[in-house]
Amino acid sequence: MTPLHVCRYCDGLITDPDDAVAVAHELGMSGPGWTVWAHREHAALVEPNADAIRILARVLIARALSGH
Repeated sequence: MTPLHVCRYCDGLITDPDDAVAVAHELGMSGPGWTVWAHREHAALVEPNADAIRILARVLIARALSGH
């Protein structure tokens, strides 16, 4: 049985395994997390997770202000 994936960009089902592109890996709170998939034509259009970007920005600002 071929695994089916959902496109992160359009939320459409990816039925052709050759059309599925892994675009990211999201960590889970417990366990290994999961792979984020997109259609080949949508792979470059997938936006990064806004929450992760916001957290990273806060960490970088805190480090810069503390001198580390």
